[in-house]
Amino acid sequence: MVSTLPVLERFHSLQGEGAHTGRSAFFIRLAKCRVKCPWCDTKNSWTEDFSTQESVTNLSQEVANARHEGAAFVVITGGEPLHHNLNPLCDAIRQITTSQGKQALPIHLETSGVDPISGNPNWISLSPKRHALPRLELLNTCQELKVVINEKDDLLFAENIANKTPRFKQPLLFLQPAWNNKEGHKLAIEYVKNNPNWRLSMQTHKWLGVL
Repeated sequence: MVSTLPVLERFHSLQGEGAHTGRSAFFIRLAKCRVKCPWCDTKNSWTEDFSTQESVTNLSQEVANARHEGAAFVVITGGEPLHHNLNPLCDAIRQITTSQGKQALPIHLETSGVDPISGNPNWISLSPKRHALPRLELLNTCQELKVVINEKDDLLFAENIANKTPRFKQPLLFLQPAWNNKEGHKLAIEYVKNNPNWRLSMQTHKWLGVL
């Protein structure tokens, strides 16, 4: 049974990307990532060197405190969070937030989809990568598909990966320009303008200067 996890940071802020942009959320960023995207803005999360081992009990209590302060959901991100077994953490979060006389706080997962699902999250934001393709189970269950756009080939990848999601329950489709990539911004905006199934996702927390 997992009792601790390597945590790089945790904080209460606003969700800056995707379908829940602008909503109050508590973030838990776990360390370790083997996907290692060249454009990653949290490369200090690739190893556990900069993290601390935090108990699942304490983390769940912090989530409960954040709910009291207004967090609408908790986001488990990374790194690549599914490198870890998330069942104990998610079970603890549901137990403590349910015991406060309310429904359990929703758990959102941000993942590249390279590992099996754990934790039974309420919302999966899948951000697949060309160099590390996601597992089919993630494509079948995610609620949003968010593809980072750096260059033209990323647009083709976005369409190809979207075509692998179930037609009867297709996720929300987002293109997200890589930060400070003018070509990515131009490509994503023009593509969304001409393809109504897709939406634009921007890293609004960076524009606003919040965590």
